[in-house]
Amino acid sequence: MASARWPCLILALLSGVAVSGFPRRLCRLLGKRSLPEGVVDGIEVYGTKVHCKVTSRFAHNVVTTRAVNHADTAKEVSFNVELPKTAFITNFTLTIDGVTYPGNVKEKEVAKKQYEKAVSQGKTAGLVKASGRKLEKFTVSVNVAAGSKVTFELTYEELLKRHKGKYEMYLKVQPKQLVKHFEITADIFEPQGISTLDAEASFITNDLLSSALTKSFSGKKGHVSFKPSLDQQRSCPTCTDSLLKGDFIITYDVNRESPANVQIVNGYFVHFFAPQGLPVVPKNVVFVIDVSGSMHGRKMEQTKDALLKILEDVKEDDYLNFILFSGGVTTWKDTLVQATPENIQEARKFVMNIRDQGMTNINDALLKGISMLNKAWEEYRVLERSTSIVIMLTDGDANVGESRPEKIQENVRNAIGGKFPLYNLGFGNNLNYNFLERMALENHGLARRIYEDSDANVQLQGFYEEVANPLLTDVEMEYPENAILDLTQNSYQHFYDGSEIVVAGRLADEDMNSFKADVKGHGAINDLTFTEELDMKEMEKALKERDYIFGNYIERLWAYLTIEQLLEKCKNAHGEEKENLTAQALDLSLKYHFVTPLTSMVVTKPEDNENKTAIADKPGEGPVDAEANYQPPQTPYYGVHPTGTRRQGEGPGTVRDPGSQPFLYVHSVDGDPHFIIQVPEKDDAICFNIDEDPGTVLRLIQDPVTGLTVNGQIIGEKRSSLDSQTRKTYFGKLGIANAQMDFQIEVTPERITLWHGAAQSTFSWLDTVTVTQDGLSVTIDRKNMVVSFGDGVTFVVVLHQVWKKQPIHHDFLGFYVVDSHRMSAQTHGLLGQFFHPFDFKVSDVHPGSDPTKPDATMVVKNHRLTVTRGSQKDYRKDVSVGTKVACWFVHNNGQGLIDGVHSDYIVPSLF
Repeated sequence: MASARWPCLILALLSGVAVSGFPRRLCRLLGKRSLPEGVVDGIEVYGTKVHCKVTSRFAHNVVTTRAVNHADTAKEVSFNVELPKTAFITNFTLTIDGVTYPGNVKEKEVAKKQYEKAVSQGKTAGLVKASGRKLEKFTVSVNVAAGSKVTFELTYEELLKRHKGKYEMYLKVQPKQLVKHFEITADIFEPQGISTLDAEASFITNDLLSSALTKSFSGKKGHVSFKPSLDQQRSCPTCTDSLLKGDFIITYDVNRESPANVQIVNGYFVHFFAPQGLPVVPKNVVFVIDVSGSMHGRKMEQTKDALLKILEDVKEDDYLNFILFSGGVTTWKDTLVQATPENIQEARKFVMNIRDQGMTNINDALLKGISMLNKAWEEYRVLERSTSIVIMLTDGDANVGESRPEKIQENVRNAIGGKFPLYNLGFGNNLNYNFLERMALENHGLARRIYEDSDANVQLQGFYEEVANPLLTDVEMEYPENAILDLTQNSYQHFYDGSEIVVAGRLADEDMNSFKADVKGHGAINDLTFTEELDMKEMEKALKERDYIFGNYIERLWAYLTIEQLLEKCKNAHGEEKENLTAQALDLSLKYHFVTPLTSMVVTKPEDNENKTAIADKPGEGPVDAEANYQPPQTPYYGVHPTGTRRQGEGPGTVRDPGSQPFLYVHSVDGDPHFIIQVPEKDDAICFNIDEDPGTVLRLIQDPVTGLTVNGQIIGEKRSSLDSQTRKTYFGKLGIANAQMDFQIEVTPERITLWHGAAQSTFSWLDTVTVTQDGLSVTIDRKNMVVSFGDGVTFVVVLHQVWKKQPIHHDFLGFYVVDSHRMSAQTHGLLGQFFHPFDFKVSDVHPGSDPTKPDATMVVKNHRLTVTRGSQKDYRKDVSVGTKVACWFVHNNGQGLIDGVHSDYIVPSLF
């Protein structure tokens, strides 16, 4: 049946369910069985959860929706999430009946080619688009068979920006049907301590909200939980539709006993700066206002209303002027004037008499305003310790005078000369927003879109309030010389009251005992220096509350901030500089699995017995102008080799005293993939290969008693090697799970992802980090990962990297079992079956087809096999060279050595 003939249901936290087909009541009357409450056209959304974990302003959000198809036929189900435009998607998985289809972040050009190929086959779907002022909508749909379950999970991260004295988490709630288990939770950890915490919902009464909502904070921790019952979700006591439709907003702030706070974790630091109680620096403001014909009507009335409200808030020490532009340029006064009560009254009359007319001359208007500010400084007409600002509002593109965007940009840049910021407000959508943004960023300001709506005047006024109270100018964040690498932006023209400056970087020396940070700036009365000194040992003690912390949060915060700033710089860069900035941003986006304007997430999902490709891109305010010709940096070629194993600290054939503990059968799989079985009693080893197609998942270990499983997915080469007789495959993904601990680890050459229940942490191979939890220990140390489950079960995973431009091979993984004596006698799998004692005998050693590799007869498990002497390598200590381990090679996919045949060990998915 074609999917287009199935009813489409939209479920999930942030969009909802739309049903076509029979009316619901008729469906119930005709139904053959009693269905749970909340079922719509056969689909029950039995769980929707949003879990927000915030550590030092960096938010890690996981949206999970679970549904089951109770209908007798397949249904199409769409998962919709609206997420903040400032967020980066980091992961998406779709699980149907236990089979998981993950999203992969790729370079945009690579994803585009994959997408175009799918387009030609008619198997595509776009996933992300802009949605309103603050949000982007992520959408993916899938066909769900009768009786099947589906789980959607989307992860995104963002740095919460301080706005008017508060940090805000904004969630859009719209399930559109009753959900048995609906929950929003937020766990907040702030080392400075939480001073305020609140949550509100636009869609529910305060009485009802108070019974479904819990919020609390104490010291450094805060918690919010919203769990409406089925009855609380009803739009009326007897209704079956949901009233959950609107905004759910969590706001908080932190204690500010000190104006600055520095935190250091795993070699990365973040510096937050937000002083309070300083006098406001007087400002000199020129408002450059578009009064062309396109501003006629409501836009002009809203602009005038906003300017009148702004005049009420201007302080008497401020200086101001208005410049109006259409085909020509008109000024209110010839020079800046002080905001005395008399001048403000006169300004109000001027604003009320503004009329729209003519064309759009942006260039001359801006140059006039900039010249006015420069002249006021040169002639000492403004206060010495004041600061200047240009705010321009326009609803269109320049069409008279100088109309070339690049020339206007050059003229404005030369006129300002870096002395003060330019803020550009774009009213509506009929304008070149990218031009406004580039021009503002180049002059240390920002651009903001004003949406054509009933509250446009409030939007304009709100922006002015953000910049109305500068507390410091020329702010410099300084750190010990030669101590910091990869620093984010550390100089700002202004610090505005209610905001926050955030700087992050990497320590050159992780073993330093102390850390000092200075912030210097010009205040309204004098120059100020704020110093923060940090004792590294005290910092370690302060960050012991691991329950609320995902271990690499500062590194990810640094990556997020760095990418954001690199992309901003790209907008005004050209040639080689732009290529370098783009390359850096792309490299970080891929390394940290962020969907940015340079990357896309490719989602492959089942559709009518075949896979369908969908692309998640990062929408922008205008056409994306961040792509450049990018060549990946060259990295050393480490080679691709087979390998062997032994226990850490032992050489091949080391025999332990059987009285001290049971024999440890130490085994591995690495390379092509080559399985190595160490047999200490024999002072020898056996090896075999498994020849299977890329994408095949093999069961390596399964222990029903301890709940441990390890599976590995095979990858192939990029293209066939010159020797067409050989086909090399490797392990490209490993899944390690413990069902009893509700713990999973997914290992790929790009990253390591840990799940404990719904909580997720992601690490890079470049991390040096140890995670310990409930008897589990995971240590990552530069291309080597050690996983231990208590005393007696230890695995090692090794990363093999190849040169990025290497035409044939991929990066791949090696897996080593260095301790298994705590695993049960029921353990099985391609490696697990050899954890139990077994015997073999080798005889009749004779020359083989290769004179350097003799053949022999091996008797093992009641089978007589012809084996060949060879060697493999152990790469745990040296990933580039390895240590040679001699072994007897069993041919034909280990037939006769392994129980059954190798295809018995093929499983449908990694977990």
